[in-house]
Amino acid sequence: MKYDQGDPQELKDKFWKAMAASPYVMLQLDDDPDSAAPMTAQLDKDANSAIWFFTNRSNRFAAMGGATATFASKGHDVFARFHGVLVEETSREVLDEHWNNFVEAWFPGGKDAPDLLMLRMNLGDASIWAGELGALNTVKMALGMDVTKSIKGGFTETTL
Repeated sequence: MKYDQGDPQELKDKFWKAMAASPYVMLQLDDDPDSAAPMTAQLDKDANSAIWFFTNRSNRFAAMGGATATFASKGHDVFARFHGVLVEETSREVLDEHWNNFVEAWFPGGKDAPDLLMLRMNLGDASIWAGELGALNTVKMALGMDVTKSIKGGFTETTL
């Protein structure tokens, strides 16, 4: 299937909006294919070149390094694959900013638990797909009709 090349900035904006609404990704260390696992991304509206993850020091992600994440939006109208480098986030200010009840539910030892590890993913290359099916295209698909030319959306390879 050929995708229309979309406006990279528009697709990046759609991606960030979709991530804010549902910040869940499958994250995988590039050197460890068996490490793929669902993770909740912590987003900062002022830092669109990094995202953060909470984990523990005994987790496979504690090895850090190159990583790839895949994302599907809630409405399945935005998909992305993005690469970055996982490093330890050592700023207490950043940890405090992202700490919330949902994080605490996974880390009952609190912010000072010795096993707690906050990772920053410095973002790099990304591929973003966006498409709006609409009711007519959904019916066409259910009937096995060709929708390759009628789905509105786009694709871009960009840097986050």
